[in-house]
Formats: sequence, C-alpha cells, structure tokens
Amino acid sequence: MRTVDRSDSTLIDVPRGLANVVVAETAIGDVRGHEGFYHYRGVPALDLAAGGSFETAWQLVLTGATTDQSFATRAARARALPSALDAAVGEIAVRTRSADPLAGLQAILPLIGAADGIRPLYDRDDDAAIDDAVRLGASVPTAVAALFRAARRETPIAPDPTLGHVEDYLRMLTGRRPHERHVAALSAYMTAAIEHGFNASTFTTRVIASTGADLFSCAVGGIAALGGPLHGGAPIRALEALDEIGEPAAADSWVRDAIDSGRRIMGFGHAVYRTEDPRARLLRRIAVELRRDGLAGPRVDLAVAVERSVLAALAELKPGRELHTNVEFYAAVVMEACGVPRELFGATFAAARVVGWSAHALEQSRDPKIIRPAARYTGTASR
Repeated sequence: MRTVDRSDSTLIDVPRGLANVVVAETAIGDVRGHEGFYHYRGVPALDLAAGGSFETAWQLVLTGATTDQSFATRAARARALPSALDAAVGEIAVRTRSADPLAGLQAILPLIGAADGIRPLYDRDDDAAIDDAVRLGASVPTAVAALFRAARRETPIAPDPTLGHVEDYLRMLTGRRPHERHVAALSAYMTAAIEHGFNASTFTTRVIASTGADLFSCAVGGIAALGGPLHGGAPIRALEALDEIGEPAAADSWVRDAIDSGRRIMGFGHAVYRTEDPRARLLRRIAVELRRDGLAGPRVDLAVAVERSVLAALAELKPGRELHTNVEFYAAVVMEACGVPRELFGATFAAARVVGWSAHALEQSRDPKIIRPAARYTGTASR
C-alpha cells in the first residue's frame, strides 16, 4: 500500500478488490476464514442453522434479540403483496420469463416499496426502519413464488400466516405442503445464508444505504450484485456441472480435464475461507441424510463422488492453493432435493440474504458519512 500527497487530498492505494481492507465497523457478524467459522452477533451461525428456526436467526441479525416471541407472527403478517400489484406481477413475470428470475425481483421490489409508502432511511427512525426491514424480508419469498408461478400461467398462491417462513415459501412455490424434512433442510440453508461479512452484495447494499436511500432500493442493488456468477449465481452452475458429468465413474476424468483446460469449477474455493467452508459441511450432511431416508435422489451420490474427485485433483495439481468445497456446491443439491427449481436458486439465496442486507443497511444508515472512494486516472493525459 502507498500514499500519494496531492494538493487537495491524499490518495491511498489498496489491494485490488479491497482484499483485507477494513472499510467499516459492524456488530452484525464476523467471518473467521482461517478457522472455518462465522457467527451472527456472537452466536455461531451453524448452531442457528442446524437447530433453530429461520425467524430466530432473522430476529437476532436484525435486532440483536431472540426473546420477542411475537417476531415470527409480525413477519408472517407482512408476507402478503399489495393487492394493487396483482396485474404488475403478471406483467413483470411475462416480460422477464426468459431472463434470470432475479430480474423480476428487482422490478417488483420498488413497486412494493412505493405501494407501501416506504420512505428513505434518511427520514426514518430506528423503529420505522426495522418495520421496513421486516416488510422487505417477509415480502421477498412471496414475490419470488408469485413471479415464478405467474411466468408459468399459474395463479400465485397467497401466503398463509399460520405457517413458518420457509414452509410457506415452499408451499407458495409448489402449491402443496412440503415434507417437514425438506422444510428443515431448506431452513438450514437459508439460515446459514443470511449474513456472511462484507461480500459483494452486502457491500453494495451498504454503499446505497450510505446515501440515505430507502431499504427496498438498497435490496435491489444487493440483488444486482448477487446475480453475478462469481457470487450468487454459482449454485446453478454447480448443478450444470453435475449434469455434464452424469455419473460417478466419469467424475475423475471430467475434473482433470476441467483443471487442465483452465476452466473454473464452480462450488470450490472461497475468497475468505482457507479451510472447508463450514456451510458446505452442514449441507453435505443434510444432503446425505435426505438421500439415506429416501427424500433426495441419486444426485447426492454423484455430488459426493464429484467432490471427492475434485478435492483429490486440486490437491495434486494445485498444491498449496487451499481450495476446498464451498457453500454453493451442496446448496444446489439441497435446494433441488427440497423442490426448489434450479432457476430459483439465486432468488432463494436472495430471500435469505435480504435479512442480512437489511441489517447492514440499517447499521450503515446510522453513519452520516457517505461511502465515496476515489479512483486513480490512467487514461489519456488531459490537454
């Protein structure tokens, strides 16, 4: 890192991608990559994912508490979309049918915010901002399910406030009550995905929040960042790789060919973890247990075989790189087993991560300093 004095300011060169650069302080969570551990406000995230409800983790991340038993009821009552948007849901679904479903979600969220009269964070006190965050987090799964069904000329299903958050999401997607084990599996994944440090989408959300924008606009920016294949778009590509491999016997040759040709193998390697991604470990166990009990198909067997081949090949051909299985690999397998269509993997990720985005946006909005870095000009010299 070097600094350069200029008459008006001092420029500070930092690593590409802001790697290891601290840009803010947060009390929401922490990722300790060399330990393979992360937490939400001091509570191990995987403990919440393995043994608690999504609503419990949601409340913790957003408010710092888990003792308000009315939070789940409050969130459930906030799921329904404004009735004035019924026609808009169908129109957006048709127009974005061939695009990533995240595009439909980006289009509908500002309309929900406008219909609800959501105000800029600059004009909201903490209580009102938390109300907005609950509304946002509750409405995203409903919007995802409604857009998905409308795109298929199926009638969207109204939310049922007597059901849990994740169970109702699966019911609104499929039109039937899901198996309790599938609810638990998807809940574990979504809980584990709520928050994970200053990743690209979270940082994007905080940049927008620093301008004082409304919470729904912050989430739209997070969704845009999440859509990239290097961030939230990886699970579907991991599943496509399993499709291409086809059977366990073909795994080793496919993996070595991919490495030799320089192709990126989605689902392996992480920007922070230098150990196995703890979320991958949790989701692998869940996938294997679902397969053992007849609640998942042979895709799980293929995934386990491919993972074994990839790790062995990476250790041999790229020694010292510390490339391990990451969350996207088994997230794809678990979501597919639970009945989530692969085109909705990114949107389901967004339905979980929006909780973390909201908490970060509220935290950032309390800082009056707008995020405004500088760039070093390297183009043609001015005349």
